[in-house]
Amino acid sequence: MYKLMVLYPEPADPDHFRDYYVNNHLPLVRLMPGLLACRYSFEVAATQGPTPYFAVFEAEFADAAAMTAARASPEGKQAAADVANYATGGAVVIHFPVQNGTC
Repeated sequence: MYKLMVLYPEPADPDHFRDYYVNNHLPLVRLMPGLLACRYSFEVAATQGPTPYFAVFEAEFADAAAMTAARASPEGKQAAADVANYATGGAVVIHFPVQNGTC
């Protein structure tokens, strides 16, 4: 499995972010080919002190090639271009393979 994670710092207008994200952005994301699952939260907390992030998003793909293809697709490009419409605080995008095993 391969994950794409987006970390969102505090936006200028949190209410607009929440509304736009749920009603406009997530429907675009769900159209990305190869997307197996996605999750998000606006309840981001730090274990100590204030959190540097307002929201977090996580997407699952079969592998890195599937994620790359999804991001390069017309749907992926549309979703990426849409970020500027709500994420006034920016966005940190990371991706990684998930290691199987027990903790």
